[in-house]
Amino acid sequence: MPRRETTRPVTFFFLLLPYGISSGFVAITLPFFLIRAGFSVAAAGAIVALGVSANVWLFFWGPLVDLTLTPRRWYILAVIVAAGTLFLLGIVPFQQSAIAMLTTMVFISQIAVTFCVLPMGAMMAYTVPDEAKGRAAGWYQAGNLGGNGIGGGLGVWLGVHFSKEVAGAALALAMAAAASAILFAADFRVVAGFGFRERMRLTGRDILAMLRSAIPLLTMVLVTSPIGAGGMNNLWSAVANDWKAGANMVALVTGVLNGILCALGCLLGGWVADRLGRWWSYFGFGVALALVAIVMALAPRSQTAYVTGVLIYAFFVGAGYAAYSAIVVHAIGRGVASTKYALCQSLGNIPVAYMTAFDGWVHDRYGNSWMLNSEALLALVCAVGGLIALQRIHASRARASSHVAAVRP
Repeated sequence: MPRRETTRPVTFFFLLLPYGISSGFVAITLPFFLIRAGFSVAAAGAIVALGVSANVWLFFWGPLVDLTLTPRRWYILAVIVAAGTLFLLGIVPFQQSAIAMLTTMVFISQIAVTFCVLPMGAMMAYTVPDEAKGRAAGWYQAGNLGGNGIGGGLGVWLGVHFSKEVAGAALALAMAAAASAILFAADFRVVAGFGFRERMRLTGRDILAMLRSAIPLLTMVLVTSPIGAGGMNNLWSAVANDWKAGANMVALVTGVLNGILCALGCLLGGWVADRLGRWWSYFGFGVALALVAIVMALAPRSQTAYVTGVLIYAFFVGAGYAAYSAIVVHAIGRGVASTKYALCQSLGNIPVAYMTAFDGWVHDRYGNSWMLNSEALLALVCAVGGLIALQRIHASRARASSHVAAVRP
């Protein structure tokens, strides 16, 4: 196969499916069967939480991808380990005596799939043309969220109708099949021709340069904000009774349909980022998501309103996630792209966690209307602040450019 210089945006959909499948299995399928096996909610939650925490520490092993193997080789190794541990999770007996082994395997599996994600930042930075980076980000997030629905929803269905062993084996095979798309991705080495010590120095200089640049620094601040975080997407099933939604409808809406709408939103978000601009996409979809929450707070508490609101909310969560990825890829530039992408990804996972906790706290103290309105208000305030900061950065750059032009001989 001839060496590829570029990677088509749609390739990232398939490359991210293994990550989404593994994450969905751990977050949805695994606790479902742990509870059925007699584990307490606290025990199941602790196992899942430890696995999910792997995403917060991305930055610490990000440099490995930049400084050692090529992104393609790291990806292949990661999928082998992630698919293998998912298969083992399917066949290990869910018994209290095996809790230490289960926890260890979950953690290893989620560490492994982070190495599926890390090379993607470098691939988008180096092998996707600037005019197609938004679409690549959209397909990337569509694979992530769509895979989450497969690993969670399909995993539960296979486990219920066949067995958890069949679910684990089928999903591991699905991960391997999707990962074959790596053959259609360009391969390269991020840092080549230097000794390891010099590579470390280059990494340090590149990160410092990013921290000293206005747009990358603003991006890192914004990704830790509530804009487009979609905290309610993690709580819709918990608050479904407030809208009198039936159990079967909740399972359908918060599972498969949610994943489909998120994926469609991702594709729109990526397209808008390329056509109208990354910042218009990021702030626009963040504001749209906030408005959906406000409208839902005003709507009647009925199952119809619940289904409609949750699905529209999911669509704009997907669009916002794609826009988020687009501004991150723009901010990291090239250099040690995997390391810088890992830093932004670590920061970007923070608001998802704190907004989920915040929404739950507001709901229990003040009710569902305040829950939705508070989430929306926080996002709108941060969006206004971000737009003001972005405008000042652009104005400062314009003044600097005009000054240079005025004194140039």
